[in-house]
Amino acid sequence: MFQPNMFDSHHHLLDMAHKTLENEMDLIRDDEYESKSGTDIMEAPSGDDQDPNQRPKKKRYHRHTQHQIQEMESFFNECPHPDDKQRKELGRRLGLEPLQVKFWFQNKRTQMKAQHERHENTQLRNENDKLREDNIRYKEALTNATCPSCGGPAAIGEMSSMYMMFVNMQIDRISGIASKYAGKPMLSYPHLSPGEGASRSLDLGVGSFGGQVGIGREVFGAADFLRSVSGPTEADKPVIIELAVAAMEELIRMAQAGEPLWIPSISNGAEMLSEEEYGTTFPRGIGPKPLGLISEASRESAVVIMNHINLVEILMDVNQWSSVFASIVSRAVTVEVLSTGVAGNHNGALQVMTAEFQVPSPLVPTRENYFVRYCKQHHDGTWAVVDVSLDNLRPASISRCRRRPSGCLIQELPNGYSKVTWVEHVEIDDRAVHSIYKPLVNSGLAFGAKRWVATLDRQCERLASVMANNISAGDVGVISSPEGRKSMLKLAERMVMSFCSGVGASTAHTWTTLSGSGADDVRVMTRKSMDDPGRPPGFVLSAATSFWLPVSPKRVFDFLRDENSRSQWDILSNGGLVQEMAHIANGRDPGNSVSLLRVNSANSSQSNMLILQESSTDATGSYVMYAPVDIRAMNVVLSGGDPDYLALLPSGFAILPDGPSNEAGGVPEVVGSGGSLLTVAFQILVDSVPTAKLSLASVTTVNSLIKCTVERIKGAVLCDTVV
Repeated sequence: MFQPNMFDSHHHLLDMAHKTLENEMDLIRDDEYESKSGTDIMEAPSGDDQDPNQRPKKKRYHRHTQHQIQEMESFFNECPHPDDKQRKELGRRLGLEPLQVKFWFQNKRTQMKAQHERHENTQLRNENDKLREDNIRYKEALTNATCPSCGGPAAIGEMSSMYMMFVNMQIDRISGIASKYAGKPMLSYPHLSPGEGASRSLDLGVGSFGGQVGIGREVFGAADFLRSVSGPTEADKPVIIELAVAAMEELIRMAQAGEPLWIPSISNGAEMLSEEEYGTTFPRGIGPKPLGLISEASRESAVVIMNHINLVEILMDVNQWSSVFASIVSRAVTVEVLSTGVAGNHNGALQVMTAEFQVPSPLVPTRENYFVRYCKQHHDGTWAVVDVSLDNLRPASISRCRRRPSGCLIQELPNGYSKVTWVEHVEIDDRAVHSIYKPLVNSGLAFGAKRWVATLDRQCERLASVMANNISAGDVGVISSPEGRKSMLKLAERMVMSFCSGVGASTAHTWTTLSGSGADDVRVMTRKSMDDPGRPPGFVLSAATSFWLPVSPKRVFDFLRDENSRSQWDILSNGGLVQEMAHIANGRDPGNSVSLLRVNSANSSQSNMLILQESSTDATGSYVMYAPVDIRAMNVVLSGGDPDYLALLPSGFAILPDGPSNEAGGVPEVVGSGGSLLTVAFQILVDSVPTAKLSLASVTTVNSLIKCTVERIKGAVLCDTVV
């Protein structure tokens, strides 16, 4: 029988933990406060030289250069408390006095301490308020329940069982908070996931990651996305809980089932879901398929080089999730967190989300979903993360895409790797997809489980490469330190995310077709870039076009990524010789790499042009992305400086197959034509003033640029194919 006073005792425990935190905050504020500024020093007039009628002169402030700040920021990340010798050496290298360096580091530590204090205090206060509300609501719901036969406490049904589960979660969370903070100062440091060692180094091939992976994802138009979706009401939450539990059960059975639920396809070796068997096996769920929607269901498994704890962390953090799957997730927002899980991990975590899924082409409409994500650890140690649509809670909306229980099972392997089994099951109206992309979309390669797993496998390789501290023999050229290697890879990661976020048909974009209605027409959009250190300020024009080539995707990919063939299509290189200055392999396939290229042009204004390029390929698609970079700023990155200050406007190519292929027997057999779907995308800074207007001349120039590039690519690859 449930004891109502259990809420009161744990409520008291929470109050004690909160008071302990407040006491610790007072102790921290009473600590010796470090010097506010070491760069504001000036000599005051002494004694006789001082005019009593003259006001003291305003202090002169020394402004550090951007290079000095970047260097000190980079040093601070490695060593926040430099000794006298290190301060002198750093000051000598940057042209600063050791005292200036000392005061800068003092200010930086004070700033970080204040930020950590505010973050932790706000986080705990929010936890406290949420737990108060939850406890009151659950206490009332359970206390008022009576048995109709005896008048005593009623038997707790399915929904009440869920309430009890969440009550226990809250109790574990309170205990975790109390044990974490009681008797400790209120300071926050980067959290280590379970299983992490003290070292944060990782060589390519090791299956565990230190620290957090992934970086924050930039989202264009996020404000309008948030305004269009509201959180669930209190009355909806019990329904969401019940739906999430049922979806978890369905996902596990779908992932583990064989025939007759999954039927092998004779044509391409893939699995097909028997809709008749599905309807019989899972009669509950989100209801029958709406009129006008078709079903897409797929399943895929793979072993990836990441441990299960970090995989779960990525999936349950919207920023990391949308960063790792940047080529698939164009935008994502967590609307409301209903539960954070038990005792610090994500077991039992439940959150309402909205996301937009894309194919890298303006010709394929994105798929928007409003769904709940539920994470659970099962008795055999396997973790499962499931999504299921909540469209039934928004009856006024007409959904073009419904997400039936979809997600993945994550099984820990002895070597630190993980086996991932992914299930994708959606109902979609795909009539707006352009005809040249329909075979790809219908095959499941565009949005199905195979693409999710292939993308995850590829991203695990990239993340392993970023975390590695060794410089391999393949990293030739100007990279001289592990720090420089890591900075260059982080810069390439930001370039990839920026490219992927601007090439699809996201509803945050407004594409304008310049001519006709053909597939290969050029589409343009404009954007104002302001207050973003990662982008040059000004008025940016983006242009993209997609078309079909009767050439295999591998042939197109190898041609576009090869610096020796770049002069055949890159108009901006002006026919100059392109030389690879640095090369970092970041995957098993030779085509997966990050390069730094120099264009040796006869034009003196382009003689110092550098190009950062990443080429990436997996079983479902390939990319070649590049951006011109300033040579002086790139030198800072190569020396290990912060890459976030280097402005990028990436352009590039997305190369997809035009249909599925049969890989049975190890010999790929093309089911469709075996051609390629190529998207070409450019970003150009039209004006350095963000409020500038778009001129007809600018549109004409970018239209000519992209059409000329397309014709050059067609001429080169088709000519080589004929030969």
